[in-house]
Amino acid sequence: MAKRYKVGVLKGDGVGPEIVEAAIDIFGTLDLGITFIELEAGYSYYQRIGRSIEEDFFSKVRELDAILKGPLYTPPHVREFKSVNILIRRELNLYANVRPFKSFESISLKNFNIVLIRENIEDVYVGIEGRYKDKAVSLRIITSEGSRRIAKYAFNYALQRGFNKVTVIHKANILKETDGLFREIFYKVSEEYPNVIADELIVDTAAYTIVKNPGKLQIILTPNLYGDILADLLAAMVGSLGLCGSAQIGENIAVFEPVHGVALDIAGKGIANPIGEILSAKMMLEYLGQRYSDNKLIKISEKIDEAVHIVIEKKRVWTPDLGGTRKTSDVVHAIKQVLIELLDVS
Repeated sequence: MAKRYKVGVLKGDGVGPEIVEAAIDIFGTLDLGITFIELEAGYSYYQRIGRSIEEDFFSKVRELDAILKGPLYTPPHVREFKSVNILIRRELNLYANVRPFKSFESISLKNFNIVLIRENIEDVYVGIEGRYKDKAVSLRIITSEGSRRIAKYAFNYALQRGFNKVTVIHKANILKETDGLFREIFYKVSEEYPNVIADELIVDTAAYTIVKNPGKLQIILTPNLYGDILADLLAAMVGSLGLCGSAQIGENIAVFEPVHGVALDIAGKGIANPIGEILSAKMMLEYLGQRYSDNKLIKISEKIDEAVHIVIEKKRVWTPDLGGTRKTSDVVHAIKQVLIELLDVS
């Protein structure tokens, strides 16, 4: 009997519910063996209930195979409201943030296929900071174990997906202890992978290279903060934040979500680009397929990626962020139609 999967659905804030429902709508075309279980958290939940995350959230999560998530809002003006994204990341030990950036013809600035792998729970994101008189101080933590774990993940990712180079991004010329440790561990781990090229770029040079010559890069490995910043630069090179998906991977579970934020200005208008969420869902199927040796899910994930590129590159069903006039539902309908053809289902 084929495995049945349990996937948590956290719709999130802003455009989150619209784009998560779009991804699930596409899944409805396919026989995936997935049961969806609703999870509740975020600022809109906080406004309704008075807490940022449902009480039994993590009890529910222990029964799941993965989580499909929309963006969550952390309001800067509400001091008592802490980031739910960071809470989930820490509680589930989601140490690897994986963000593929693959160009689209006629949309992207250049032709490239770069995967940014970011250490996800250390660096300044540990959130230890404070003020003394007129000084603000933030503590940056980089550990040997955290650096080793993310480096091994990056090299294994390269081997599994046919890449032959991993580039570590750092500022070890200035930050000799923290970035120095991250770089040192990277090169130690690289010795275990003689068939994968290991090289490096200073973070400012990396930003320049992404714009000028992105074809030189394959997998880039970064500490937390640099990855957060470079991800938006890469999304701009792709053509829109709305075209980019991501995964946060832990030892026992993974969370999949778009790179972009809540886009409060267009929430409820039906014009949000669902591609980032759909590609995140595609990554989720790939993750489940690899983890449970389910070739059917792997094949479907490949076809979703192909369908997205056909809809954007050939059919040009573009939402306003891409310079078009089409609605979220138009993109979903177009992808479903292409998938039916590619998978020969009806």
